[in-house]
Amino acid sequence: MNYFAYLDSPIDRLLLMSSDTALTGLYMDVAANASGTDLRAGAREDPGAGVLGRALQQLRDYFSGSRRTFDLPLALGGTDFQQRVWRTLSEIPYGETWSYGQLARRIGNPAASRAVGLANGRNPISIILPCHRVIGADGSLTGYGGGLPRKQWLLAHEASAFGRQGELTGW
Repeated sequence: MNYFAYLDSPIDRLLLMSSDTALTGLYMDVAANASGTDLRAGAREDPGAGVLGRALQQLRDYFSGSRRTFDLPLALGGTDFQQRVWRTLSEIPYGETWSYGQLARRIGNPAASRAVGLANGRNPISIILPCHRVIGADGSLTGYGGGLPRKQWLLAHEASAFGRQGELTGW
């Protein structure tokens, strides 16, 4: 069975999806991401039990500033390459950023920074797999599926834990 729940967050409403055993999706701006397909089709709303209940609580803790890492079972679709990129995102420390090139080197394919960017943009479990922590080689905030204002908010939220609130230039 598949389940869904919503979370009202500082960066707008989030849609979370799960199977019986793992989180399968976390989406921002649901109308834009749905591309005409209802992501919830065939799923049952379940905002408090199992994996979704744990995910909702961990996200609330993250947004309140009391959580820096997530401990949830994840089920990732996608190609082997995409899965490698997505799993490596979890290695980027809270409050830090990597460039696409750094991420490409980390997965053992230094020439694949563009492919890493494409895979990063298809990350099905944003925030938890922190694709917002990936930036341009020059430190610029480049594309983000949830929109650059959300990326900027997430980075500033994490930077505030280190006394760097508002210092987004030079990341």
